[in-house]
Amino acid sequence: MIFAAGLGTRLRPLTYELPKALLDVNGAPLLELVMRRLAAAGVKEFVVNTHHFHEKIEAFLRAKDNFGLKVEISREAAFPLETGGGLKKAAAFFSDGTPFFAYNADVYSEMDLGALYAAHLASGALVTLAVRERPSKRRLLFDARMDLKGREGETAAAGLKPFAFSGIQVISPSIFSEISEEGVFSVTGVYLRLAAAGRKIKGFEDRSPYWSDIGDPERLEAVRKRAKQL
Repeated sequence: MIFAAGLGTRLRPLTYELPKALLDVNGAPLLELVMRRLAAAGVKEFVVNTHHFHEKIEAFLRAKDNFGLKVEISREAAFPLETGGGLKKAAAFFSDGTPFFAYNADVYSEMDLGALYAAHLASGALVTLAVRERPSKRRLLFDARMDLKGREGETAAAGLKPFAFSGIQVISPSIFSEISEEGVFSVTGVYLRLAAAGRKIKGFEDRSPYWSDIGDPERLEAVRKRAKQL
């Protein structure tokens, strides 16, 4: 699943006429970069959630013939549902029991997606979050086994290590039966609740050379420069 329903308010005026997922990085939209990276890791079927300029995302995918992949759209017509609400709305697409990637469309990453997926399968976790050592507000706290234990500012941090979530994860579909939240909500809150109840939510440390979210025009330019080097 690719989360592409955000409004991109911090990227205005660029997002006055385009959804954030279609912002250009050296000739390719962010959405295309994400899809190609996931396809290289073996993904053949996608769900893309949309809201802001949803018709432009759908038209782009049609024009590209979905890059030869199976793509479904989960449209959030009235308003964006955030990651948790968007994930829950798309639950019907993940009825085969196979763990799936969930990837924020505004993330540029060079991490090994295959290693993340393999770690998830090996651990038997409900969710495996790609995390990095980097500055961030309210980082997540993990124990020595990389089990999620809480969040900075909310949980006693003795013996725990803070990591920032990278916006990339692998999810087992059994999570849908445990999401009691409704409406607009962040999936992070779901994970913290489930971890506190003893469910296995794991972290996977991403030590790849480069990661960035595309949160503002400056970071977009930095990503463009990085991508030119590769």
